[in-house]
Amino acid sequence: MIEINKYIDHTILKATATEKDIVDLCAEAKEYNFFSVCVNSAFVRLAKEQLKGSDVKVCTVVGFPLGAMSTEAKVFETRQALKDGAEEVDMVINLGALKSRNFKIVEEEIAAIKRETGDKILKVIIETCYLTPQEIVVASEIAVKSKADFVKTSTGFGNDGARLENIELMKNAVNGKAKLKASGGIKNLDTALSFIEAGVERIGTSSGVSIVKELNK
Repeated sequence: MIEINKYIDHTILKATATEKDIVDLCAEAKEYNFFSVCVNSAFVRLAKEQLKGSDVKVCTVVGFPLGAMSTEAKVFETRQALKDGAEEVDMVINLGALKSRNFKIVEEEIAAIKRETGDKILKVIIETCYLTPQEIVVASEIAVKSKADFVKTSTGFGNDGARLENIELMKNAVNGKAKLKASGGIKNLDTALSFIEAGVERIGTSSGVSIVKELNK
């Protein structure tokens, strides 16, 4: 039987998340042995404290959810999150630069953040719902060129989430040189399994507990 819990980044990124929400998220992550929790960078230190002594990692987001701030701001946020205990970083690309075909800006920004993360995991969110198929391919190729570890579909805050047809585009574009993470709208077991079968190695979802319970039935 597939250990689906180990694919899951147990996530809460809503603006209204409280400290209690983070504590509860971490307790669930320990109970269900998820791969990580994914929280906004302001909560990294709290999550790290709550997960002390467990195998659950702390993942955070940078430049979230728009990706429209300066490279310097994203680098600083990354550096502070790592100092606070983050072990993985999910960054949002500069979508405006990508759509302007200023690919060098996108590449240099990802590379700058990867230099900060070093041997820790960097996932690059390309927000597929706003991109054409060709832009999805280009963004994925740029992420690989910039040494990202994962390419990720979505923030969950766009107008659509993960789609299997986009995973196929991303998979072909990275050509085994980066892993894939699907997020946005993955709320049940069948959907999660379909993405895993498509080649995804990590799933971002706030529905991890119900997905695992569904599998155990």
